[in-house]
Amino acid sequence: MKVEIWSDVMCPFCYIGKRRFEEALQQFPGKEYVTVEWKSFQLNPDMETDPSKNINQYLAEHKGISIEQATQMNNRVTEMAREVGLTYDFDKAVVANSFDAHRVSHFAKTHGRQDAMEERLFKAYFTEGKNTADHETLVQLAVDAGLDAETTRSMLAGTDYAEAVEKDIYEAQQVGARGVPFFVFDHKYAVSGAQPSSLFLQVLNKVAEEQ
Repeated sequence: MKVEIWSDVMCPFCYIGKRRFEEALQQFPGKEYVTVEWKSFQLNPDMETDPSKNINQYLAEHKGISIEQATQMNNRVTEMAREVGLTYDFDKAVVANSFDAHRVSHFAKTHGRQDAMEERLFKAYFTEGKNTADHETLVQLAVDAGLDAETTRSMLAGTDYAEAVEKDIYEAQQVGARGVPFFVFDHKYAVSGAQPSSLFLQVLNKVAEEQ
């Protein structure tokens, strides 16, 4: 069974959705037959990386709300994350365009390390306040996920996997993913959002029965 997950590194619900899906997968009897593929999506393709700005400021400007309102929104998401064992620190999170992070994810996929790479990127962004658009930071994160530093560095220096990222973004439109996370099970069933683990388990069982 193949599960495709469209997500963005800077999407707080994507990391929460990852945990909830993993919880469902642990309870699924046929988990060893499930292949997970991460797909690229950009919530804000035009975002300019700005390490001097934090996410509360960015959200306030982006949504036309006050810093206080933006902070409250992020505090609610932080609580949701805590419920699935994640620690979010929006005060440290760096405003960073995610395109190159997606390229690294595709690179990791060719080496069988994509899930580890996604996990490392999410943690770096939401917990550690790392600049996930900075190439040297991405090289270090790739090494943490089991990839080679020099190969990653030379990949980032060029345009490798840019087309793959764009293809995923185009495919997202085709499958009706207007937001992320967006899960597609065996090209048949779609689940939108960081749904409860019980729902993911239900879909996994349904697909398995039909197979």
